[in-house]
Amino acid sequence: MLLYALKRLIQGLITVWFIATATFLAMHAVPGDPLSGAKAMTPEIRKNLEAKYGLDKPVSQQYLIYMGNLAHGDLGISFTQKNREVNDIIREHFPVSATLGIMAVVFAGLGGTLFGALTALYRNKWPDTVIMIAVILGISVPSFVFAAFAQLAMVKINGAIGFSLLPVAGWGSVSHIIMPSLVLGLGTMAYLTRLMRSSMLEIISSDYIRTANAKGLPPTRIFMKHEMRNAVMPVVTVLGPAIAAITTGSFVVELVFAIPGLGRYFVQAVQQLDYTVIMGTTVFFGAFLVLMVILVDLLYGFIDPRVRVS
Repeated sequence: MLLYALKRLIQGLITVWFIATATFLAMHAVPGDPLSGAKAMTPEIRKNLEAKYGLDKPVSQQYLIYMGNLAHGDLGISFTQKNREVNDIIREHFPVSATLGIMAVVFAGLGGTLFGALTALYRNKWPDTVIMIAVILGISVPSFVFAAFAQLAMVKINGAIGFSLLPVAGWGSVSHIIMPSLVLGLGTMAYLTRLMRSSMLEIISSDYIRTANAKGLPPTRIFMKHEMRNAVMPVVTVLGPAIAAITTGSFVVELVFAIPGLGRYFVQAVQQLDYTVIMGTTVFFGAFLVLMVILVDLLYGFIDPRVRVS
């Protein structure tokens, strides 16, 4: 297992290097430069700014400098935000996106597992029908639509009861997290419900489940120890990338609910062609995704005793 973990870690580092290289080349292939949107400046000032940010050097030399700084954990200084390092932007605003994402993942994981198991147990009955209709809506409708409806509904509820049950926007307390995390996790929960249902139906018809029933084991024990434990494996497989995708921030949800997460700064960097912020946040997002995938691979062997890696 240790050798396998080391191998996956090396593969993850290679993947992060590829992401960093591809992002660097893509940014330098885009027409324009970070100083093109700045105020009018003399050639001397522009030359000094290019020297400060290393834009006067050949692309190959810029790449070597960037990779050297990246190896030391230095993602550079923002071109558009005065005297602010990319590391500081990530350090200050990623916890906001991560907090929102963790709550959304908990909601999506628990809801998807529970509803998926219920639809399998009550196949072709009314609980199955109702839940699957909700799943189709959750997958088909964009998150910003749910966000708008959730805000409208909360405004009506707050007005009807005469006080603020939940805030419709902003950040700063636990009550601010509940509604956006539910909205952010709906799509993932719907997908996990479908996945859990398919896996559960396959497990229920397995030979060892029929054997357990023939032996007279209690239905609760069969459900929890044999059916749920094995059916949840596909859910765990996709949960790693889902955690990374949600935790790194939903740009639309953060925008609708006025949440100061990392996604807002990424969008601003793209609009302003801020090389360092774009490359830094992209590498950070990619590294986080790779880490989640590796952790899921390692967790696989602990959940299912049949999985052993030599």
